[in-house]
This record gives sequence, C-alpha cells and structure tokens, in this order.
Amino acid sequence: YIKHIPSSLIKQVVTEGRFRASVDPKSLKSCDAILICVPTPLTKMREPDTSYVESTAYLIADHLHRGQLITLESTTYPGTTRELVRPILETSGLKVEKDFFLAYSPEREDPGRTDFTTETIPKVVGGFGPKSLKIAAALYGAAVSQVVKVSSCEVAEASKILENVYRCVNIALVNELKMLFDRMGIDVWEVVRAASTKPFGFQPFYPGPGLGGHCIPIDPFYLTWKARQYDMTTRFIELAGEINTFMPEYVIARLSETLNKKRKALNGS
Repeated sequence: YIKHIPSSLIKQVVTEGRFRASVDPKSLKSCDAILICVPTPLTKMREPDTSYVESTAYLIADHLHRGQLITLESTTYPGTTRELVRPILETSGLKVEKDFFLAYSPEREDPGRTDFTTETIPKVVGGFGPKSLKIAAALYGAAVSQVVKVSSCEVAEASKILENVYRCVNIALVNELKMLFDRMGIDVWEVVRAASTKPFGFQPFYPGPGLGGHCIPIDPFYLTWKARQYDMTTRFIELAGEINTFMPEYVIARLSETLNKKRKALNGS
C-alpha cells in the first residue's frame, strides 16, 4: 500500500513485534502516544470538512487515559487542535496539560523522492502547553534527525498551511503566465529554464493542468475559510484557486484547437 516502504521491511518489523495493525478501538488504551492522521477534505461548498478529525477525536476520548500524548498530524486551519480537538478529548473528563498531553505536528512528505525520508525531513512540533511540547518533541526526536519546536499548536498548523499556500500561489502564477505567453508566442518552459539560471531570489515552478495530490488543491481553502472568521478576505489565495481550477478547461481548449488544426475531432481522439 505504501510503495516506498518495502514489503520485506514491513514483514521484519511485524515479526519483531514492532508493528501491529488493528481496527479495534480498545487497543487505544494500551498506547502511550496516538497520532491522528486522517483526511481533511473540502465540502461541496469548498469549506473545511473536519468530520474525520472529529470522529477520531471522539473515538480516542472514549479510551483516553492519564499520561497519553495525542498529536494531530492532518493538515488543517490554525486553531483546530485547540478549538476542535481539545474540547472533544476533554469530554472524557480529563484535562489537557494536567491529565493528558496534546500537540500538533504536520506531516511532511514528497512522494517519489529518495533524497528526503521521514527521518531526514525536519519535524515541526507545537504543543498545547510546555509539558505537551516537551513530550511530543521527545517522541519525534526518537525517530527523526531534527525536531523544530515552535511556541504553539497554531504556529505549527499555520506553518503547514503556509508551505502549501506557497506552492499553490506560485503554481497559479506560472499557469497564468503560461496562458499569457501562449498568446505572445513565447515558450514558457524556456522562460522558466532561463530564469532558473539566476542563483538567488528565484525558485522555478512549472505550469500544468491545475493542481494534483491530496493537499495543495485543498489546504489553501482551509485558510481562506478561517480568515473570514477574522473579517479578512484572502484575495490572493482565492485568485490562485480560481486560476488553478480553470486550468483543466484551458488545457482541453488548447487540445481541441491543436486537433482542429490537424483536422481531427476531439471526440475519440
């Protein structure tokens, strides 16, 4: 299922008793640390769908015991851990920082890359309080080479959103330039290659038929939704979303034009 982890390695850790898969919620009671890694999609209205996070938190609350560490890793808007997860966990009657510990540490992965691994990618960790931060940092420090401790869960949540928004808006920029340069008769790929020779102040991004993956097309809208609670409109992010959402239509139109020039119909091509 996870292609970059060999089956032989999974077999080894299972045989050694270091890995066990279970769908029994009762097994949560025996865990010292629980990492929440569930989807955070969008609703049809392009608003955050936190139902997976909420249902998981309620499940954990039913089996929560003193001394446990709960860490949310799913990408989400700043405030989720404190405003959403904490109250659900405290329905157990236990209190964060006193009876159990709570942190946020975003997943960082670039599928297909072999030069960066879970161990070598710096791990950002934010705790609900100092005790939670210390314990969460100790947990991740046993598995990764560098733990980056930040002052709060909100900072950690915002850092992940920033990483993905950065990619979203820059991809939108080069997509818009692609459409402009097409009309001007300029090869955008050659332009990017030329600009990439500058050794500072430039990072290349490339045009394409919109955004792919589970994160980049979705996560920026989590921030735009949260911004409205503070009477802010994130126009730049929303414009980037509009451009990237339009790209599949643009690609189909260009493909149709090319086929017409070859006297071929789009249907059946």
